[in-house]
Amino acid sequence: MIKITLKDGSTKEYQKGITIKEVAESISAGLARVALAGEVDGKVKDLGFKLEEDCNLNLLTFDDEGGRLAYRHTTSHVLAQAVKRLFPNVKLAIGPAIDNGFYYDFDTEKNYTPDDLIKIEKEMENIIKEDLQLERFTLPRDEAIKFMEEKGESYKVELIRDLPEDEEISFYKQGDFVDLCAGPHLPSTGKIKAIKLMSATGAYWRGNEKNKMLQRIYGTAFPKKSQLDEYLFRMEEAKKRDHRKLGKELDLFDILDEGPGFPFFMPKGMVLRNLLEDFWRSEHKKAGYQEIKTPMILNKELWIRSGHWENYKENMYTVEIDEQDFAIKPMNCPGGILVYKRKLHSYRDLPVRAGELGLVHRHELSGALHGLMRVRCFTQDDAHIFMTPEQIKDEVTGVINLIDDFYKVFGFKYNVELSTRPEKSIGSDEMWELSTTGLKEALEAKGINYKINEGDGAFYGPKIDFHLEDSIGRTWQCGTIQLDMNLPERFDLTYVGADGEKHRPVMIHRVVFGSIERFIAILTEHFAGAFPVWLSPVQVKILPLVDKHHDYAYEVKKILEQYDIRVEVDTRNEKIGYKIREAQMEKTPYMLVIGDKEMENNAVAVRSRKEGDLGALSVQDFVNKIVEEIKTKAK
Repeated sequence: MIKITLKDGSTKEYQKGITIKEVAESISAGLARVALAGEVDGKVKDLGFKLEEDCNLNLLTFDDEGGRLAYRHTTSHVLAQAVKRLFPNVKLAIGPAIDNGFYYDFDTEKNYTPDDLIKIEKEMENIIKEDLQLERFTLPRDEAIKFMEEKGESYKVELIRDLPEDEEISFYKQGDFVDLCAGPHLPSTGKIKAIKLMSATGAYWRGNEKNKMLQRIYGTAFPKKSQLDEYLFRMEEAKKRDHRKLGKELDLFDILDEGPGFPFFMPKGMVLRNLLEDFWRSEHKKAGYQEIKTPMILNKELWIRSGHWENYKENMYTVEIDEQDFAIKPMNCPGGILVYKRKLHSYRDLPVRAGELGLVHRHELSGALHGLMRVRCFTQDDAHIFMTPEQIKDEVTGVINLIDDFYKVFGFKYNVELSTRPEKSIGSDEMWELSTTGLKEALEAKGINYKINEGDGAFYGPKIDFHLEDSIGRTWQCGTIQLDMNLPERFDLTYVGADGEKHRPVMIHRVVFGSIERFIAILTEHFAGAFPVWLSPVQVKILPLVDKHHDYAYEVKKILEQYDIRVEVDTRNEKIGYKIREAQMEKTPYMLVIGDKEMENNAVAVRSRKEGDLGALSVQDFVNKIVEEIKTKAK
């Protein structure tokens, strides 16, 4: 007998050799029906995997990441089988599950069209109806290579040759189709319920532009058609909300051919940007931060000392000045450290909280650039906190509270990840352990649920990442808190303790917006360009009916401007319906229509972007209404 510990902590005894599927069936028929895979001592396995010794077992459904990956990875095999049926001469490359779907790469002279995708999807549905069993088998290395060579699958042969000598080489068979794969997979193709092929595009083999261009087909899959429909609706919504499209339409920002990856902000975009920065400054002042500004270009020796030259050089722009090497800063932290290091600090001075809206530059590959989401220069809303070890928990908690307050203003929900030591890092095991424990304790003291993201910390310390959820359910990584005991050591930072001796401070790196540019992109898509009144570049459009109403329109404008309301007057010789439609297209929160009646009564006819026609209000009543919305940052 073996003991199996389930996710809820309960332990059950079973005969050795029982499969994961049989364990699920022993618990409940309902669980067995929705189970897709099992996590055995942290490793995801097929439902058919036999349990031979005591273990921890977590049964995975589509709600679990491991379950989704198994579901969609199986669907990618169905895609490959369908393509081979329709186009037998195609060669298979790779086909992994990815966030929200899967893809498969094919070596073919054909460029797949939308009509081809319809045919392939139909064949996939046939394979799903056939309910083919997925059978796993292994082969010794030489036999595996020969097996794939006989099938003419040269890419699979290359993959096998690149596998470590001691790695087991496994395959999955479904009907007449066999693919090299480590798994895990669903028991049969019939478990797949709702599929959709999304697009076809070119992709270099192994992402190397020196290799052959392959055809990549993207798709997605869900257990229910309603889930697929909801996802497709969100994708359509995402297209409408694309910040690159809205940025041009609303004249906010743009990326020009003369500066790929280097964004331009237009006057209206600068209004939005400055409002966010003003809000940032106001909230940080309340939270006890002082603002600093550090140079954009600093000597190479600084970057060697910080570890960036060794760990981050490929992402840095460099320049020679007076026959010395300098680097354009990719991060603000070394400059912030130099500011701290200028003075001798007492423990009574700590914590020191230094905030900076610092412009940084990072070399990104051209293929990775994406509007304001991925650029080569951006402004990080950095702050660096220098503190005693005893202050770690309180300071991390303070930053968590600040980030939470910020995101509530914009109506964002979020989830949290704790990222641990990456493969490429600096510092001792002891320092990393202390830092990671400090972050865990702060999260647990706040009662925040978090997920461990192994190996994704900064090279100098672990971090807490905040992933925002937008209005259509997408998540974006923005805020981060990084605890660092390494850079204070490297830069020999000190403070004088109560004992009169010098001690080493601990450092926090943190951002709230992440980058101003990226946060603006997220806000633009979250609100579909219809920003709340307090953030709208133009808050009010005054629309006089005819020429004789122009003077009164400008009188109203002058009154509104006394309350710092951003207002424009549309005096064009156009019909009022056309002016209203244009103002709505520009996402203006309020339109004030002015005719004879409004002039006579010192009033305005108010039309709201959200609520439609609100009727006539006195100018002062309208001012009171909009000023309250701005003051409360109403969403």
